[in-house]
Amino acid sequence: MDDAVSGALFSHSPAFRRRRFFNWFPLGLIYSFYYMTRYNLSKANTAISDAYGLTNAEFGIVITAGFWTYAVSFLINGPLTDKVGGKRAILIGAGGTILMNLIIGLLIGFSFPVKIVLALSLLYALNMYFQSFGAVSIVKVNAAWFHVRERGVFGGIFGVLISFGYWLAYGVGAILLAKLPLMYIFIVPSLLIFIVTLAGAFLVKDRPSQAGFDDFDTGDASSGDHTPVSIAYVVRKVFTNRVTLTIAAAEFFTGYIRNSIMQWFPKYVDKVYGYGKGAIEVPLFGVTIPFDVFGIGLFLVGIAGGISAGWLSDRFFGSRRPPVAMLYYLGIALCLVGLFLADTAAIATACALGASLFFVGIHGLLSGTSSMDFGGRKAAATAAGLIDGMVYLGSGIAGIFVGGAIDLFGWHAWPLVILPATVVGMVLTYLIRDALPKGSGGH
Repeated sequence: MDDAVSGALFSHSPAFRRRRFFNWFPLGLIYSFYYMTRYNLSKANTAISDAYGLTNAEFGIVITAGFWTYAVSFLINGPLTDKVGGKRAILIGAGGTILMNLIIGLLIGFSFPVKIVLALSLLYALNMYFQSFGAVSIVKVNAAWFHVRERGVFGGIFGVLISFGYWLAYGVGAILLAKLPLMYIFIVPSLLIFIVTLAGAFLVKDRPSQAGFDDFDTGDASSGDHTPVSIAYVVRKVFTNRVTLTIAAAEFFTGYIRNSIMQWFPKYVDKVYGYGKGAIEVPLFGVTIPFDVFGIGLFLVGIAGGISAGWLSDRFFGSRRPPVAMLYYLGIALCLVGLFLADTAAIATACALGASLFFVGIHGLLSGTSSMDFGGRKAAATAAGLIDGMVYLGSGIAGIFVGGAIDLFGWHAWPLVILPATVVGMVLTYLIRDALPKGSGGH
């Protein structure tokens, strides 16, 4: 890397850095609220199932319909976002997810005479189609604002935003469920995302030049590449890249791990340790507020996982992402062994949250950062779509496979059902441990 390119990292003016903050922060808030309007259905699982007499298998159909719709939507929305720009794409996605959540809330609130499993499956699938604009948009915009040597830091930010979204869905969702009718766990998030999206519409710019600053060479896979952007270009750029395809394969197993823990741990700790819903009632200003322990824990460890992974990548591994991901897969494996050996709810919760710290770190690095590095500015959204789509393909597999394995082998075998995915993740990231993006000609 020549001095001009490497110097770009350190030559940002204070004015540029301030403007960049007001670009990524509202964009990031929109993405956090995407998570709130994505996982609110999971938080309402028990309440909806009880209200309509749904079995776990029936509710699982709804979740899997959404996850797999998300997984395949990148085939459309990744290249589309590279073509139309990240800002426009995230506004389209936000508008769609606002509408779908309002409809789901009204459907539940007014008890319309419909086949509820079919209706929820279709509406949640549509919601997840619009949700799939989120990751590809945030990566597309930030690829133009962050040099490759800064993107480990952005990977940490990406992980923090995801963790904040978890807390919005599970923590704020617990309060909404406790204090308001069921429909409002969909109505309130749709109103909140509308507010932050309105702010983003005025503040977010796709490139520095649109905000009065010079565009600069970010040193990624688009560096020196003057090929006009087209659908054929971005598809070829991503789908012929061995490194990107390997990262996508690794993220399939990250999704499997993440969903296996997030969806099943609350029920595991209840069935094995009798821990109930895991909520603590806290008096606040004369009102009793339920605080979801696992939700708060996910938020806190997610911040630690996201920031530490990005910092380690930039500080000790020369902005290479796979070595840190490999170490974090090992961390998940050790936490799962601890979870298998745990004999109290406290130890089990600590191990589950430890594993969560590591998978948030991996996801931030691989989906949030590597997609920018190896897709480059021009194909960042397509790369992010491929990688994030594989996460949700793995999540859908976990929804079907893990539940069946628990029924067959029992709850104590649950951590061992997840463990092999960590080994595969380690192997895949080891194979690309030295990968760094190269401009004008591949990797």
